[in-house]
Amino acid sequence: MRRLPPASGRAVAGLLAVVLACAIALLGAAPPAAAHGTLATSTPAEGTTVDRPLTAVELYFTEQVAGNAYFTVTAPGGGRVDNGWAHGAPKPLAQPVREYFLVDGKFEPREYATGFPAVVALAHLPAVGEYSVTYLSVASDGEAVRGTMKFRYAGPVTAAPQGWRPPTDQPDPSLVAAADEHADAGHDSGAQSRAALPPVASPASSASPAPAAAPTARTDDGGPGWVAWTGWLVAVAAAAAGVVGWRRRPMPTGRTTGRDPAGAVRRRGAGGRSGAANGRTAAPGTGGKGRSAAVPAARKRGVPVTARTAATTGRQEVSAGGHPVAVDVRPAADAGSSAPSGPDAGPPSPGPRLGDVRLALLVGGVVVALLAGFGLGRIGAGGGPGAAGTPTPPAATGGPVAGAAAMGAGHQHAAGTGAHSHPGDGGADQTQPAGTTVSAAGYTLEPVRRSQPAGAGVDYRFRIVGADRRAATRFTVVHDKPLHLIVVGRDLSGYQHLHPTMAADGTWSVPLRLARAGSYRVYADFSVTVAGGGPLPLVLGVDHHVPGAHAPAALPPPQPQASTGPFTVAMEGTPTVGVSVPLLFRVGRTGASGPVSLERYLGTYGHLVVVREGDLGYVHVHPEPELLDGAVKVWLTAPSAGRYRAFFDFQVDGTVHTASYTVDLS
Repeated sequence: MRRLPPASGRAVAGLLAVVLACAIALLGAAPPAAAHGTLATSTPAEGTTVDRPLTAVELYFTEQVAGNAYFTVTAPGGGRVDNGWAHGAPKPLAQPVREYFLVDGKFEPREYATGFPAVVALAHLPAVGEYSVTYLSVASDGEAVRGTMKFRYAGPVTAAPQGWRPPTDQPDPSLVAAADEHADAGHDSGAQSRAALPPVASPASSASPAPAAAPTARTDDGGPGWVAWTGWLVAVAAAAAGVVGWRRRPMPTGRTTGRDPAGAVRRRGAGGRSGAANGRTAAPGTGGKGRSAAVPAARKRGVPVTARTAATTGRQEVSAGGHPVAVDVRPAADAGSSAPSGPDAGPPSPGPRLGDVRLALLVGGVVVALLAGFGLGRIGAGGGPGAAGTPTPPAATGGPVAGAAAMGAGHQHAAGTGAHSHPGDGGADQTQPAGTTVSAAGYTLEPVRRSQPAGAGVDYRFRIVGADRRAATRFTVVHDKPLHLIVVGRDLSGYQHLHPTMAADGTWSVPLRLARAGSYRVYADFSVTVAGGGPLPLVLGVDHHVPGAHAPAALPPPQPQASTGPFTVAMEGTPTVGVSVPLLFRVGRTGASGPVSLERYLGTYGHLVVVREGDLGYVHVHPEPELLDGAVKVWLTAPSAGRYRAFFDFQVDGTVHTASYTVDLS
């Protein structure tokens, strides 16, 4: 392998040292996970079962929630049973909670041993089963505090107070705006991350907010526990080993070929003759064949062989059975040079001690070791118990679907499936529905035609084109299909849920008939398979036009029930802005009693598509995997105030039906 010249070697070594130093500085400056104003505990506790009637639920946070915080309690049937909330008296926490704060450019840990409760009153307990408590607030540093806590009730049913009605209120718009603004902007990177929020009016049901108490304890160890220190020690040890290995010069073994670092060696033997034309050393008496015969011959006779190299002259002495053979190990000149090669050649030139590949591998290994050590440090700092044994705070965005972020994905799943969302249109703004753009994440929806006659059936054809201008042909099957095509009019009428087929060249096609003139939105909901085999979920939308006289249909008024064919479908629950809440859909036969046997459609018992009026933002919600007392349960997060049209697909006796609802959150 060709070696670098000495000057180049020193330059590369210096450059790599700078890279290593930057990597260490970058890793050391990476902040730990922070959670401000998080939920510490609750009464009843998360996931527990209560067998006695409750009059309130207490949620204990590490700081007092904002005066305009928002809470809901949803019964097993989907209706709300909360009856206002108020601040409670602080009390010591059984297990302190550690949070991190950015102070003067450095993350410092603080332990909180006091919980500040929000007491949410319960009007009644109408059924046995799972109750969901959702919350939305903003911490004193501006971070959104939202999530869902669930418990089961197994006690006697209690009646609602006389004249009480389930609440239908929505969160304070300023609260939603503040939470979304901070989510878009990210964490504050200034010298002080916890800034006071502007004062907000407190609801009538809550007490006047008091200033958040100072932390009960503050540690000076920087936050990491023993796992973190172990990680950093691993990183430091790896760096030290790399430096030692870098500076060490490889020593020759008992057998030598006489090859110097540049591939040329001169022998000083009898008569001063050189046998180094091919870079090998010939011992005296070997006829100058280019290889030292004394060493293998001595080994063959069982004679001990040793070797040493003079540090100053580069002369190597190989002792074979007491007969030394002197060899000069000196770098030769580059090919084509006129450097002397005889016995009178000058002293050896210093060269790089490691080859390019070996040096690169060494540096890469050190960086990997640093990353591994840093990962262990992060685990110790945020993923496990701290040095004082403090538990990791619950995520502020917990719950079935992580707050409004799930809505921005345009594709939500149920809590029972391990709640997750898809990155929708690939944008950074996770608070908006998907499908409002024709391109995202390097992919574009390209239809063959943009219009069709009213009432006529056409073959709607399109492609999903990547950044390389080639049609994508690898898609991941999601809910039994590689691609879902949704069509809806701009007046939120004419909903269709279709499943195209793809040709070998990546062209999709599906029969499409649109009865009324007007403008429509076509959504392609799919997961393209990217390099490495992983799915990239996307929702792309494009306009489609049907020429002719168009009279937009008025949006029907909100109703909790919808009729489709021989069925009546009741929607139970209250969609809420910025908060994930459960909705239940119960299917019954119109004018008849008794349950309806729902069949699985596309892998689940139903699908909910929600489209927002105006920009036609799109959300596709998947339900929990099993029915709840014969009903389909979904978790929905509305992204903003406004009006929506919700379309619920279900299947009975092999036929798919769609129930439509107007949701007014304006």
